[in-house]
Amino acid sequence: MTISEKVAYLKGLAEGLNLDPEASKEAKLISVMMDILEDAGLSLEDLEKNSLDLADEIDALSDDLGEVEEIVYGDEEAESFAEDGEDDDEDFFEMECPNCGETLVIDESVMDAGSIECPKCKEKFSLEIGDSCEDSCCDDSCCCDSDCSH
Repeated sequence: MTISEKVAYLKGLAEGLNLDPEASKEAKLISVMMDILEDAGLSLEDLEKNSLDLADEIDALSDDLGEVEEIVYGDEEAESFAEDGEDDDEDFFEMECPNCGETLVIDESVMDAGSIECPKCKEKFSLEIGDSCEDSCCDDSCCCDSDCSH
C-alpha cells in the first residue's frame, strides 16, 4: 500500500466520523491534518517517481560513457580505467614548487621537457633530477656548489 493510499484510507475514516469542521475545533484540526498528509503523500510520490527517472538517466549516461571509454581507450584500457579509476600506463610524480611550495603533480612528458611553470605563482623552474653530491663527486671538480667538502 502506497503512502497516498494510506492517507486516502485515513481520510475516509475521518470522513466516516461525520465530523463537521465548522462545528468543532477538533474536527477542523483533523481536516487540516488530513489535507497536509495528502499533500505530503503526493509530494513523496513525486519524489519517488523523479528518483526512479533519475536512476534511469544515470544508467543511460553510464552506458554512453562506457561506449566513449571503449572508443577512446579500447576494450582493455577502458575496463582497467573503469575498475580502478586510474590509467596504469602513465607515471605521475609529485614535487614542490621551489618558489611558493605548491605541490605539483607532473607526468613523465613534463619531466622530459626539463622545466615547468608553477600554476600558482607562475614562476618557471628546472626539473633536473641529478645524483647527490656524495654519489657523483669522483674527482677534484665538484658537481655542486663551491662549499662542497668533496
